[in-house]
Formats: sequence, C-alpha cells, structure tokens
Amino acid sequence: MSSEPLPPAPAPEEAPRPHRRRPRYAGKHPRRFADKYKEHRGDPETAAKVEASGKTLAGTHRSIMVAEVLEALQPQPGEIGVDCTLGYGGHARALLERLGPGGCLLGLDADPLQLPRAEARLRTAGFGPERFRARLTNFAGVRKALAAEGLPGADFLLADLGLSSMQIDDPTRGFSVREDGPLDMRLNPQRGLTAGQWLERISIPKLALALREHADEPAAEHLAAALAGRTFSGTHALAQAVREALPAGLDREEVATTIRRVFQAVRIAVNEEFSVLEALLRCLPEVLRPGGRVAILSFHSGEDRRVKKAFQLGQRAGIYSAVSDLIRPTPEECRANSRAAPAKLRWAKRTD
Repeated sequence: MSSEPLPPAPAPEEAPRPHRRRPRYAGKHPRRFADKYKEHRGDPETAAKVEASGKTLAGTHRSIMVAEVLEALQPQPGEIGVDCTLGYGGHARALLERLGPGGCLLGLDADPLQLPRAEARLRTAGFGPERFRARLTNFAGVRKALAAEGLPGADFLLADLGLSSMQIDDPTRGFSVREDGPLDMRLNPQRGLTAGQWLERISIPKLALALREHADEPAAEHLAAALAGRTFSGTHALAQAVREALPAGLDREEVATTIRRVFQAVRIAVNEEFSVLEALLRCLPEVLRPGGRVAILSFHSGEDRRVKKAFQLGQRAGIYSAVSDLIRPTPEECRANSRAAPAKLRWAKRTD
C-alpha cells in the first residue's frame, strides 16, 4: 500500500497591522520642533503664516541684511569670494548670482551636519564645483582653505557670526531652552567638550570671567558660584539652576534675559568663538587681495567690539582704505524676521 505525502499546511495568515494615525497637528504653531511636520515638509500655507508672523520655518534659516551685505561687498563677475559661515546658504546664493560663470565662491562651515545640506541646496540651484566649493572648517582656517583650493586670495569675504535658525531650533543641539535637550552647544558635535562637560570641569573664577567677558553678565560671580562644577541633565536643568540662583522678586523677562546670557557665555566658551574671530581678524590682511572687501555680521557687543577695533587699527596702519560705521537692519526687516533685531554689520576695504 503506497502512501502519498501530506499536502503542506497552509501558511498562517498575517494578523492585520493596526492603522497608525498620523499625530494630530497641534494648533497653528506647535511648540515642539519635532511636531512641526508641516513646516519641515514646506507646506505653502503654513510657510506663509509662519513667515507673516515674523518667525522662521522649522529646519530653515532666513539670511539677515542680505541687501546691506551685497552693498558692502559689491561682488563683481569673475571675482573670488569666501562665505566664512555658509549656514543655510542664503547669503552664498545671493553672492553667487552676482559672480557669474567666471567667478568662484568658497563656502566654509564648522558644522558637519549643516554643511552638506547647504552644499546640496546650492548644487540644486545650479552652482557646480567650478563656481562653488565647500570645506568643513571654522573661519580661523580660511587661509589654509584658500590654499587647499588653489585660490590666490579673496576679492571679498563675509562672516556671519550668528547661529543659524537650524541650530537654535533643534533641541538636540542644546543651544536653546525652548525645549529640553542635551547640554551640548558645540558647533561641531564631533569635536571638543560639550557644554555639560565644560561646566562640570570649570572653576568658579573661570566661569565668572566667561560670564563677564562673553555676556556682560552683572551677576557673574554669584551665578558662577551656583553653577561651576555641577552636573546638569539637560538644557532645562541648567536654566532651572540659573532661576534658583537669582534673587526673588525679578520679573520673568529679567530672569529670561539672565538665562540667555548664561547660555551665550557658555556657548562662546565651548566653541572658543572669540579666539576664532580674533584669528580671522588677524589673517584678513593676508587673505584679502588689494582692494578686497570684508563684511562681518555680529550679534552681541563682545563680537562687535573686536571687529570695530580691528578695522579701526587696520585703517590707522594703512591696511584698510575705508571702514564703515555701524549698520543696523531696517525696521521692516526686524518686523519680518525678529531674529534680525540684534544684528550689527561692519565692513572694511583693503588698500589697493
């Protein structure tokens, strides 16, 4: 008697996957960066509403004082330029449009997360490698970057010293207290101590000095004694420690201003921003070609003082034939973009 093989057992039916609803869009302008999916995907109606309110779309940046920068630098077809702080690429695109096919712009940025994104945007806009080149470095390395690209010098140079909105708004970078996030604050997250590590290791006198010199903080010694050597779980923990260290009776705006100053001072120290700026100011006479122009956008008094002093000393030494007075954004720009309000622009022209 022959036996036939049994037919294979039917495969078990897969259980239907439960339908996962997209998170509901919370209000007109959700507060959490991750929840702003309409802004992240560039929804036109949402974009129009956000920009009309004077704010910046999540994950983007609105370049500041573009017209004033172009007026200061006067980029001409065929020239060589440097954008020392590429960021989102807004200033770079405006400059490239005026350089024509024979010109070249070198874009620098210390942020390895944002640099490739800006480069991709400019490539998509039609600026190939013969017209635009990008290098990962802070602007203290501008001389080496030009040499590495085989460029003889710069006819103009721009440095925008402000943080980009992409960095400020992303809570994982740790620059803001709007949302809780890791206490990082590094412009290059792959190098150096985080802000949290820096605070753990800093002494009270050194933190007090940083608060005074980097943020003009009047309560520097008192705050340094409360913060130095401590471990903080994140940005909100540091902000709360500042609140607890302040005397009772301050209004909310005074407290918020102090927190911003503390964050500013720590960020500047972590990234050695003043040292990098001073290195740039020292090498400008060698980087700029005869008749070359430099424009620097700063956002607080410590930066502006250094730029003003360097330009004035250079003019007295005969290095610069002209330097500007302070230039501020127009009221119209400040209404359209609230982050433009603290901007300060100065320019100088290299002697022919």
